Amino acid sequence: MAIISRRVSDLTGTEADESQFVRLVVRQHPAVSEPKALDVLPDEIAGLDDADEVVILEVHGREKRRLIVPLAQFRAICSDAVVERAPGTRGRKPGYRPPT
Repeated sequence: MAIISRRVSDLTGTEADESQFVRLVVRQHPAVSEPKALDVLPDEIAGLDDADEVVILEVHGREKRRLIVPLAQFRAICSDAVVERAPGTRGRKPGYRPPT
């Protein structure tokens, strides 16, 4: 008796040699609270584009939200100059003087 193991893609169920698979780690997704690993074939994820020009934002209100938007979309509502002049998130605001 022999045991035969097969490797199949978590995305499509396609069977392939083990050496062809890559590991795709999903670091953040609304459906899960921790990173998850998928076995996939490179061709299955070839259509995913790396969004190299994005802006990562946090919206602080009643709830804190994280937004990842294309740079061009953000520039349509906010110029680079406005961002450059904005105060940092650490330390005192510019012009602040502690009471003496």
